[in-house]
Amino acid sequence: MIKGIGLDLIELKRIKSLADRQPKFADRILTRSEKEIYDSLGEKRKMEFLAGRFSAKEAFAKACGTGIGSQLSFLDIEILKTEQGKPFIAKPIGGNVHLSITHTSEYAAAQVIIEDN
Repeated sequence: MIKGIGLDLIELKRIKSLADRQPKFADRILTRSEKEIYDSLGEKRKMEFLAGRFSAKEAFAKACGTGIGSQLSFLDIEILKTEQGKPFIAKPIGGNVHLSITHTSEYAAAQVIIEDN
C-alpha cells in the first residue's frame, strides 16, 4: 500500500544562482558522502547533481507529509546510488522507498513513492 508520494521540479539556473550567491549552499543540502561525490564532479555536472539531490530530498519530504522544515532537514536525508547507478534513499529510512531523478538542460525533477512495509 502506498504511504506517500512526492514530486519536485527545479530549474538548474535557480540552483546555480543560489550556489553562486551562497558559497555554503551545497553544504546545507548535501550530506558528507554526497558532498564527496559533488566535489569530484566538473562544474556543469555539479549543478545537475546538486539540483537532482535538492529535488529528490524535497520530493522525499513531501512523500513523508512533512516537507523540509523542523521535522526533516536536507541533511537528514541521504541519497546514494547502487553499483548500477540507480539512486536510493539511504537515510533516514530504507526499504520500501522508490526514487527517480531526471535532468534536462534546464530542469531537475524527482519522484518518490513510499510504501508500507
